[in-house]
Parts: sequence; structure tokens; C-alpha cells
Amino acid sequence: MGSTELVYLAIFGVVIALLVFWLRRAADASRKQASSDLRERLQAKPSARQRRDDAAPAPPLATTADADDEPAIPSATEPSSVAQETPPNDDARAVREGLAKTRGGFVSRLGKLFARKAFDQATLDELEEVLFTADIGPRAADKMFQEVKAALSKDDLADTSKVWAQLKSIANAILRVDSAPLDFSAQRPLVLLTIGVNGAGKTTTIGKLAAHLTSQRKRVLLAAGDTFRAAATEQLVEWAKRAGVDVVTGKSGSDPSSVIFDAVKKGVEEGFDVVICDTAGRLHSNTSLMEELKKIRRVCDKACPGAPHETWLVLDATNGQNAIAQAKTFKADMAITGIVLTKLDGTAKGGVILGICDELSVPVRYIGVGEKITDLRPFDAETFVDALFDQGAA
Repeated sequence: MGSTELVYLAIFGVVIALLVFWLRRAADASRKQASSDLRERLQAKPSARQRRDDAAPAPPLATTADADDEPAIPSATEPSSVAQETPPNDDARAVREGLAKTRGGFVSRLGKLFARKAFDQATLDELEEVLFTADIGPRAADKMFQEVKAALSKDDLADTSKVWAQLKSIANAILRVDSAPLDFSAQRPLVLLTIGVNGAGKTTTIGKLAAHLTSQRKRVLLAAGDTFRAAATEQLVEWAKRAGVDVVTGKSGSDPSSVIFDAVKKGVEEGFDVVICDTAGRLHSNTSLMEELKKIRRVCDKACPGAPHETWLVLDATNGQNAIAQAKTFKADMAITGIVLTKLDGTAKGGVILGICDELSVPVRYIGVGEKITDLRPFDAETFVDALFDQGAA
């Protein structure tokens, strides 16, 4: 190959290299422009997924809370969003899903009994055993068993559907405690005192209840009366932000009565609809701490004559029959007007609610069936029993 040909070949190679370089730069510029256009469109109009993410609560945030309450707090949710997140007839589905583990416990064992073609004396003995080994408490178990035998004839007992229906009827009667309907408009402000042992979920319940009431256009004020537990006040303040409500706090270790007095006084002077008071978790067997609760009640009355108008005992369903013992001791020292049963979705011991109502004759006002801010649901006996004994539910 001559020198001239080599020169032409070199020139050709250079031209090809320049052409490839130019094409690559043009492609890069095109990609950058397309990316820029896409960003501009996304900024102007969020995608469907972004809109869903904006509308839904963010995943729970970890907190520094100790064992007194559930360790997670849902992300910020405006009251209007809370109302939109909870469809109007959603309670039955939420309760049914929340009781899934309980149905897999003693209710599942009952279902296996009733799946038999014949319901004879031996089966009746097994029914007694299932009821007494469940976490509904011996008194409620005996009542259900004795009433089944008394209400149904021998022929009726042979019909498992009638026995099942009778059990549901008895459970419904136990849960329908004779009490006045809950009315948050009965007083202004209505002062609600929450009590319970460590870990029951008082602060979490307060936050969820505040969000629920705010969605009903109630003006709510929280009192951070748990001044002893580490990060308790911070946890309640965080819940107040998420629920969109005000909170009165005090210094760590300060007298909880003074904090609650200030909060109730503010509720009266500034026209709040509801004042919800948090208190330190305490062992029901600790006499001095129980005396402190009595002091708090007296302080509430000084700030607002007749307060507290409601005193709710928060119980952890996962404690089973221990929750019944706690409830009996608290009731001996305090005028309890309502029960809140938390963490039903995390236990097979949800039947304890029967024992609590039977032993205390105090109405259950709310139940916790999940971790979301909307998962504190008003209690309805019929809805609860239908969900509990729903053999067709998953």
C-alpha cells in the first residue's frame, strides 16, 4: 500500500471518529433535554402514584417511647384526611380483620365442635372445656355454658346452629352493659381522664381518639399528665401534632396534678369541647400511685366542677385474663366509666372483653384494631359479636 493510500485511509479514519463523536454528543444532548422535559412535567403534575402517596399516611415513625405505649406513631394526618381515610361503614370490616387471631383461637375450637353432625353430652362437655380454657374468664365462661344448657332443650342441643346462635346471643347480652350512650357534647369541656398500667397503650389511644374527635369537628386539648416516664411528654406532643390539636405540658418530673389542672382550666377558659388527660402508667397493686390518681380527680374537679366527666381504663388485650384482674383492682379505687381495649389485632385473647364486661359491668367505649391513626373504633356489641363468631371470615 502506497503512501498516498495511507494518507487517505488516515483521513477516512479521522472523519469516521469525528462522526461517531458528534453522534454521541447529539444523543447525550437529546437525552438530557428529554430528562429535563420529564422533570418539568412531573413538577407541574404529580403522577398517580405520587398523588396516592400524598393522600395516604406515611409509614409509622419510630419514637423514643418506652414500654408504656405502642412504639410507633403514624405520620402527620390532617383532620380532614382522617375523615376521608375512614369510609362511613368501615367499622364492621375493620373489627372483623382485627379479630382474625381471636377467631383462630377459642372461636376456631368452638367451630370444630359445631362442625359435627351430632351435639351430644360428650360434645357439651367439650364445649364447657373450650369455654373455661379460653381467655374470657371463669365467670363469663360459666355464665355462657349454664345459659346454653338452660335455654335449649335436648332437641335444640342436637341442632348445632341453635347452640351457636345461643352462644352469640349470650355474648351480645354480656357486652351490652346497661349505661348511658357516650355523648362528647354533654359537657363543655368534657374532661376525660385515662388510666391504666404501663404498656396498655394510653398515650397512643389518646392520640387516636383526638384525631377521631377532631374529624367530628370537636376542639380537643390534651394534658401531658405523665411527667415521670421518659419521653412520655414528647410522645404526646407528637401525637398532638398528628391529630392537629393543642397540648399542655409540664417539666419532666413535675407534679402531674398541676399539669392537668392547668389543662382543664385552659379548656374551660378557652372554650374547648374535650380535654383528654394522660396519666402515668402504674401498677394496679401500688397503693401510693393509686392515691395519686384520686388526687388528680380532685384537682380536675377544682378546675372544672364535676370533672372528670369520664374516666376510662385502657387495657391491653394481649394480657388476657390478667387484664380482668387489673380492671377489678382499678375499679375498686376509681369510678371507671368506660373501657378501651387495645391491641386486639395482635392477640388471640380478644375474648377477654367478655370477662371484663361481665366482671365490671362497665361499657367498652373503644377498641384498638390496628396501628393506623384511624384504627381506634367506637365499640358496638352487635358488630363485635358478629365479627367474633363469623365462621366465614378469613
